[in-house]
Amino acid sequence: MPTEYWRSPETIDRLNRLERPGFAVEFLRRNTHYRRDFARTQRQIAHASVDAETARVSLARRWGLRFRP
Repeated sequence: MPTEYWRSPETIDRLNRLERPGFAVEFLRRNTHYRRDFARTQRQIAHASVDAETARVSLARRWGLRFRP
């Protein structure tokens, strides 16, 4: 979602109805530092300069992310 829509009444209404995991996703999507870190990680994976799984685990650790099956 483009950033100009983040403060629209529809978006605010949707955010107010989110559970914790959904709110966390929205927080990260809007966080400039996370977005930059994610993009850098994706570039490293694309250029095969790092192992994909190691890079993803490292990104998750840096941001305190935990994934459930």
